[in-house]
Amino acid sequence: MTSGRSQPDLKPKPMDALVVLFVIILAVVTAVFVYGKSGEAALTATVKHRGETVAQVALDTLTEDKIITVDGKYHLTVTLTKDSAAVTESDCPGQDCLHTGRITRAGQSIVCLPEQVIVTLEGKTPSADVILG
Repeated sequence: MTSGRSQPDLKPKPMDALVVLFVIILAVVTAVFVYGKSGEAALTATVKHRGETVAQVALDTLTEDKIITVDGKYHLTVTLTKDSAAVTESDCPGQDCLHTGRITRAGQSIVCLPEQVIVTLEGKTPSADVILG
């Protein structure tokens, strides 16, 4: 018994290879465009203590590390480099601000809740809504 239907020909054809090549090239160009520009954005670090701006520094203008101290109930030291920001000393309980480590991308932040200090990085280009990892 044969039904009137034939089996579809599933063997790859030369045109399929061209389509795959085009998709790979498009993916590489898109990745270079998206990720290649992320390092070009100038970052600005903002340090706020209890809602007041303590410092706002364009990181690309730094010729050496900049140390910012925040004193209140607890003492914090924020170190800014040409491409990152970090809380390098703190005597607050829990020390989550120290454990955050260095931040290097626009949109990232370090928070010390006990002393109400927020260190944020902002860039000239729009940053992602969410940063994982």
